Amino acid sequence: MRIINCPIFGNSQELPINRNKSGIRRPNTFKILGHGFVPAYKKGAKGQYQIVVDKKSWQSLKRKLRQITKKTKPMRLAERLAELKLIYRGWLNNFRLGNLEGKLKKLDEWLRNRLRYCIWADWKKPERKRKNLIRLGIEQGQAYAWSRTRMGGWAVAQSPILKTTITVKRLQHRGYEQMLYYYHKVKF
Repeated sequence: MRIINCPIFGNSQELPINRNKSGIRRPNTFKILGHGFVPAYKKGAKGQYQIVVDKKSWQSLKRKLRQITKKTKPMRLAERLAELKLIYRGWLNNFRLGNLEGKLKKLDEWLRNRLRYCIWADWKKPERKRKNLIRLGIEQGQAYAWSRTRMGGWAVAQSPILKTTITVKRLQHRGYEQMLYYYHKVKF
């Protein structure tokens, strides 16, 4: 470890330098504050790089979203959506410089399925499921059959049973905001 004079604190203070973290590197092997760099694939753009989000940062976001959308976590939907907003808004504000559109579309779809799964698990009993499906516009016979399905909750969340009843529009009415829309708002 080398110590140099720090102009900010004056000559009386010395700033330690960590040799393992500092140095000259190629951009594609360099990670800083959860960001990485990849070559820009544009015609005539040789030697240019674009900012991407590091894999660990994506995993961290998904882990936090999964924690909030556990079906066993006793929360109302409004509270769950408010906590989700806090997490993904902060994360997107931090990583807004990267190109995230493709991954955010997939993550949004996964998150909506997790929310549908939480709602399905919250209904618990088949009779309550039937009544709620009828309230959402499903015919009585179809609602009866769907409420007594033998599929697991995660399979139901991805099936037409909940995709046609708990739509994106209905989730947005309850306070859900798609991460992709928020990303377009904050992106420079």
